[in-house]
Amino acid sequence: MKRVSAVTTKKRIVAVFLIGLLVYVIIDIRLGYVQFVIGDDLTGQATELWTRDIEFEPERGKILDNHGEVLAENVTAPSVVVVPRQVDEPKQTAQKLASILEMPEDEAFAYVTKNASSVNIHPEGRKINEKQEMAIRTLDMNGVYLSKDSKRHYPYGDDLSHVLGFAGIDNQGLMGLELYYDEQLSGEKGSLSFYSDAKGRRLERLADVYSEPKDGLDLKTTIDTRVQTIMERELDLVASKYNPDGAVAIAVNPKTGGVLGMTSRPNFHPENYQEVDADIFDRNLPIWSTYEPGSTFKIITLAAALEEGVVDLHNDHYHDDGDISVGGSELHCWKSGGHGHQSYLEVVQNSCNPGFVSLGQMLGKEKLFSYIDQFGFGKKTGIDLQGEGTGILFKPEKVGPVELATTAFGQGVSVTPIQQVMAVSAAVNGGYLYEPYIAEEWIDPKTSSVQKQVKPVMKKRVISEATSKEIRQALESVVAQGTGRPAYVDGYRVGGKTGTAQKVGPDGRYMKNNYVVSFIGFAPADDPEIVVYVAVDNPKNAVQFGGVVAAPVVGRIIGDSLRAMEVKPRTEGLEKDYQWPEQPKVEVPDVVGLKRKELQEYMTNLSIETSGKGDYIVDQAPKPGTKVEQGAKIRIYLAENDR
Repeated sequence: MKRVSAVTTKKRIVAVFLIGLLVYVIIDIRLGYVQFVIGDDLTGQATELWTRDIEFEPERGKILDNHGEVLAENVTAPSVVVVPRQVDEPKQTAQKLASILEMPEDEAFAYVTKNASSVNIHPEGRKINEKQEMAIRTLDMNGVYLSKDSKRHYPYGDDLSHVLGFAGIDNQGLMGLELYYDEQLSGEKGSLSFYSDAKGRRLERLADVYSEPKDGLDLKTTIDTRVQTIMERELDLVASKYNPDGAVAIAVNPKTGGVLGMTSRPNFHPENYQEVDADIFDRNLPIWSTYEPGSTFKIITLAAALEEGVVDLHNDHYHDDGDISVGGSELHCWKSGGHGHQSYLEVVQNSCNPGFVSLGQMLGKEKLFSYIDQFGFGKKTGIDLQGEGTGILFKPEKVGPVELATTAFGQGVSVTPIQQVMAVSAAVNGGYLYEPYIAEEWIDPKTSSVQKQVKPVMKKRVISEATSKEIRQALESVVAQGTGRPAYVDGYRVGGKTGTAQKVGPDGRYMKNNYVVSFIGFAPADDPEIVVYVAVDNPKNAVQFGGVVAAPVVGRIIGDSLRAMEVKPRTEGLEKDYQWPEQPKVEVPDVVGLKRKELQEYMTNLSIETSGKGDYIVDQAPKPGTKVEQGAKIRIYLAENDR
């Protein structure tokens, strides 16, 4: 028998010890790695196996006007969540849910028996009404939960619908401001986590973990609901009276570029957007549609001509015989026979096409198109809404004498309404081209603190203050003495320009008796606070001229808006040049303190209605100085003495 030496035994012991030590070190390292390196991940995975989550939607941020009026808000509408493994009686539970949610029983049964940790009943169980919520709470079914949820509500109905847009069933923005600022409005989801066993049954001894949702920020906009309501009213009247193919209206603050109001027809109710054709809610016409601007574009030609010093409105003259020959083509004035001999100020007042062709020719192609570019045409304005158009301009190499001539009076080029408004705002605000915007402030809904404030963006200065002042004066004369007289507002200085543009058909030819008629106005003319643009597409049963259809609408919007904005009246402007069958308005005299028998000499053009008894006049309505139509009724209040 072989003997093992002491040395060999010792070596074996050392080897076993070293192997054991190595194994121990490996295990220790592994334990350390598991404990300190991947421990958190493993704990998380284990927690996921034992926990079930019910998500809670955050409150979507409100959308407010510039005075804090709510334009879009949330109303409570919880959603149904089922944890199938906690349902004790699937058949009975399915029957009850089917009855409450008005859904097929077999579909409800599929939800409550589904092999999943939790199930959302969609769409019948999403954003349920108060009656359904009460029924589910009363029945208190095991495994059936109500998760906090809400749906979007628009208090002003279809007002401002294309600007606000709407949110889907998952509270995600789908259009308008709701889409453009979806990330800021959405917030972050919260959850309720509970522990369950392998079969999904809730472990009552372990506490639930609640993660609070983070609500979205509130958005304060530049929109003024007072102005917006007036514009909506006027476009409703336009739609009713003229049955147009479409209509748009925009109002902006020319000093900042902030949008005060924006609307179009046809429109829709944001909460019921599924009920209208996608072409209606997908197209925000004031920023999307492109068409030939017509004579409102003449303001740009006028600005370029004045800035370049090629014309003196008072001392230079133009004779209009009704047409002008350019490049072998005859371009006609809207007035048959023309306007005859006139100053260039009268060319502006009369919206004389041949006169503006002459201005374009004096400027030349390079200068005119340079100003068109400087005023922002042919590119997006940058407004914070999706779907903005760019318009269409002639390519420089394709501009010949005829193209130059027609561009000078607004034909042959296509622009968007928002481009028009911002360009004219620059022409009358001292020459500053601003980027239009709607989002003004982001507000924390809990603390009401302003998280971010949006400042106006001035892109460039396109003309001088002197030129801008001359444009304001010329356009004020258009409203007082020219084609824009229907936009005149008593007590306020209003400037503006008419536009009548023949539409181009699918075949590329101009359509007969089918025009886009428009008017762009601003006030007060010496220091503009508001610029308003209205365009009506193919008005029916009317003379299709901007001065006839659109100008009175803009006049009413401007007048009512300035009063709502508490802008003080200014009487030092130009007096309106009344033309037959128009009659000048009469100023109401001050008759308070007079005797009744003295009225006759004061009220020759007015009718009188009395209230009370006595010989002395103690009050009157309207107030002295108010201008009213001839023959208007004036109420006086009588008493026995003059008090």
